[in-house]
Amino acid sequence: MTGTGPGAATNADRVWLITGCSSGIGRELALAALAKGERVAVTARDVTKVHDIVASAPGRALALALDVTKPEQVGSAVGEAERMLGCIDVLVNNAGYGYLAAIEEGDEADVRALFETNYFGMVAMIRAVLPGMRARGRGHIINVSSMTGLVGNPGVGYYASTKWAMEGFSEALRKELAPLGIRVSLVEPGAIRTEWAGGSLKQSPASLAAYALTVGARRTMIRGAHGTQAGDPRRVAEAIVMLSALEDPPMRLLLGRDVFEMFSAKLDEMKASLEQWRAVSLDVDYR
Repeated sequence: MTGTGPGAATNADRVWLITGCSSGIGRELALAALAKGERVAVTARDVTKVHDIVASAPGRALALALDVTKPEQVGSAVGEAERMLGCIDVLVNNAGYGYLAAIEEGDEADVRALFETNYFGMVAMIRAVLPGMRARGRGHIINVSSMTGLVGNPGVGYYASTKWAMEGFSEALRKELAPLGIRVSLVEPGAIRTEWAGGSLKQSPASLAAYALTVGARRTMIRGAHGTQAGDPRRVAEAIVMLSALEDPPMRLLLGRDVFEMFSAKLDEMKASLEQWRAVSLDVDYR
């Protein structure tokens, strides 16, 4: 990834705050931003897992313990990053995990915990950095969504709903913040070779036979693909660094052949359905 996408701008020595840096995309993104000479607040629930990243860039990286579901840690991390590194120019909401379950199988407590991390944690981080970004009239918020935030499939309904919530939130936020000089983007990775389908993945304890051909088959496919996914987290990270340097970044950046092809097919299906039902859609207005 060369960082020469449409409308690339020069940004030197910015401050990033990235959530979920212990592995996968977050870890590679912290390394990629540091390699560009940026300053980075590198966060993880277990801060010992990011000490090596910080050691690789003395004076430009700061390790911070951060569980995005804990408001006191959110406020502390943002405050410490600003105190030690300066104003936060780029916030990347990357922290999150997957959950496999049929809708009927899902455990309510587990689903609520999923939303606390994947959605409400993102909201808390954004609310914490916005006062500073507004005061300066600049900043870039990048929310890491998913292929599943664009296309729902059996077994990932609850996970998809956290990402679809992120999608709608980000669209509205982008329109709210554009007049204030603050940019908002969504990143939509496909299947990336991370721990998402491995150690980070959670599943419902129940497994109902009625869903064997749909949810059961997808559980098997997802777990079986772990470690062989086509997506390279390092290249995803490089694409996000490129995105952050654009003067007019896109609302959505799809990353991976699988997500590109799947969403393209969905758009074609949606357009065909719109045309098929056009008359009914337009027939409900007063006349």
